[in-house]
Amino acid sequence: MIGEALGSAARRAGLDPADEASTGHVVWRAMGGWRGIVESVLPSLLFVVVFTVTAQLIPSLAASVGVAVVFTIVRFGQKSPPAAAIGGLAAAVIAAALALITGNPSDNFVPGLLTNLVYGLGMLISALVGWPLIGLAAGYLMGEGVAWRADRRKRRTFFWLTIAWAGLFAARLAVQFPIYLSSLDPANRESAVALLGTLKIAMGLPLFAPLVAVTWLTARALYPRRATDDRRGRAGAAE
Repeated sequence: MIGEALGSAARRAGLDPADEASTGHVVWRAMGGWRGIVESVLPSLLFVVVFTVTAQLIPSLAASVGVAVVFTIVRFGQKSPPAAAIGGLAAAVIAAALALITGNPSDNFVPGLLTNLVYGLGMLISALVGWPLIGLAAGYLMGEGVAWRADRRKRRTFFWLTIAWAGLFAARLAVQFPIYLSSLDPANRESAVALLGTLKIAMGLPLFAPLVAVTWLTARALYPRRATDDRRGRAGAAE
């Protein structure tokens, strides 16, 4: 079930509207704290820095994939949840393989562009057909399934929240894809790689965090404290 999968993922990321946590704490958990920030930013940053200094593809990819491997090993060594590091490692390996196959260092950013395209279309289509993904996740977390669709206020709010997320992914594509296309010209390749890497970082967590905060605060406002307590009571009775 899509709602259950999305809700479970949101809960693991610390985005449960039923939690009595501050907005700052929720956003920090969603980003994974300092470790999550470093794991998200450092591979791309190292790739750009090494490529800018050496203008060589293989050392740049080795630095990016190497640090992702280190993060994964550390996670396993500390017996902490490795999902984020493994996901980052898989993305780094796929991106590196693509860049090696084509010989174009900018292809290191293609998986990220495709991810934004898929997520953006998924959010947009779900909203337009009346089943916004944000609503499905919130409905599961709050124990009401899809009952929110009968509430005009919730339905409208979840529609616009989902559109906002689609807009985030679309904005990343709108800015970064033309730069990627310019990198197909060898004369623009080095400058395009540096710019793509910079934009990937600048349009990553700095845009993700505020939207997480808005989504969480809005979802909390839709569910009064009493409804949250009732949900917890039902969960306790079930146990």
